[in-house]
Amino acid sequence: MSIAMEDTKKLGFGLMRLPRKALAIDIKQTSQMVDRFLEAGGTYFDTAHVYPGSEEAIRKALVERHPRESYTLATKLFAPSALSEEIAKKQFQTSLKRTKAEYIDYYLLHSLMQNNYKSYERYHLWDYVQKLKRDGLVKHIGFSYHSGPALLRQILTEHPEVEFVQLQINYADWENPSITSRANYEVVREFGKPIVVMEPVKGGALANPKADVKKLLTDAAPELSPASWAIRFAASLEGILTVLSGMSNIAQMEDNLSYMKDFRPLNDAEQQVIREAQRLLGNSKTIPCTACRYCTKGCPMNIPIPDIFSAMNKRLGNGQIEEAAADYAAIASKGASAADCIACGQCEDACPQHISVISELKKCREALEKL
Repeated sequence: MSIAMEDTKKLGFGLMRLPRKALAIDIKQTSQMVDRFLEAGGTYFDTAHVYPGSEEAIRKALVERHPRESYTLATKLFAPSALSEEIAKKQFQTSLKRTKAEYIDYYLLHSLMQNNYKSYERYHLWDYVQKLKRDGLVKHIGFSYHSGPALLRQILTEHPEVEFVQLQINYADWENPSITSRANYEVVREFGKPIVVMEPVKGGALANPKADVKKLLTDAAPELSPASWAIRFAASLEGILTVLSGMSNIAQMEDNLSYMKDFRPLNDAEQQVIREAQRLLGNSKTIPCTACRYCTKGCPMNIPIPDIFSAMNKRLGNGQIEEAAADYAAIASKGASAADCIACGQCEDACPQHISVISELKKCREALEKL
């Protein structure tokens, strides 16, 4: 059974940060949030064996109150916390008992990274989750991931049975060397697997970003919350199944639904705002071209350099791999492309941003012509 991405709303309900009353999860408020989410057409709920109280809470707020066919439920198995293979495998039965969901729609091997991924092999958990699927107890199998692109590529190569991957993606971490959001995203896209996004608001940090970023976003759209930019950035990427928001109260739910109930991807102007936010955060690899076109006036090959850089920035800043390639192909079809550069250097002499135009054009050619 393949994953029907078109049937899933782009907003998913992450159940790690549920509202609390004293030391316990507030079931009444959680139930109200569940009801609003379902009313708005949401279906994807994400919990885990290791989220304290979460699986039991969703049983009370969701499973016992709504028809099983009205929602999909994801939960996870975390091998590093188990002292043996038997104990690791019991996590699934514990999750079923806690949730009473009868079956799990999306079952993940949890938080794979360099220092723990071998435990999933050692405990034969890849074979185990495939058996759960054959037995009808799990509909789709995947994993959540917190490491770099090399290991991610290795896992996806060794385990073609994987149907989806959960990644940490947000515009602040897009080029963060410890998170490698863009590199990981592009690896999963190469393998054609749907992506579930976690931490789109970076643990709440992008709901209240630093002052200059907040001003940029507010000036661009005073009616929208900073969190909306972060969630829509992730949801606008190609190949996204859903974006998990760890909502902790009804106000956050209402804010998310205000712009995600009828989701509209970021347009080109909004994508440019995100790229500027990335630059303000100091972690952007986009080309800082302002499209002044001083570089084009003396180009002997008539290369539309700013247009090529604009196409490349769609990939570098916003993960628009296919759109970037299409834009570049359209540019090349008009008679001049990055391949025509003769490295005369006049463009670099003219550029007020001091961009290494020749080397950047070479990168554009390598990245965009091969697609």
